[in-house]
Amino acid sequence: MALPGTKEDFPFDEQTLVFKVKGKMYALSDVDSFESINLKCDPERALQLRALYEEVKPGYHMNKKHWNTVQMRGELEDKLIEELIHHSYDLVVAKLPQKDRKDLTAGN
Repeated sequence: MALPGTKEDFPFDEQTLVFKVKGKMYALSDVDSFESINLKCDPERALQLRALYEEVKPGYHMNKKHWNTVQMRGELEDKLIEELIHHSYDLVVAKLPQKDRKDLTAGN
């Protein structure tokens, strides 16, 4: 929620919490179990992360080229998880119209 313009939503059901920026998803997770989090990822980097970490899988119920599911078993460092969340957010923001990107940097 600390990332500029982030809003929470439950567009699918009462368990799947979705984080959006300017209406575009960048993260989602089950609020009851929090066993994993789906994050957008650069396709090449997604493959690298899956090869390096057993906890990183192709995105569950998502476009597997652009999304990873990161399992929250306590084996990945918090710093890496935070970096992956920021990466997902940054990918979505980069695709926003220029006006929306400016709104984010202006604090709206």
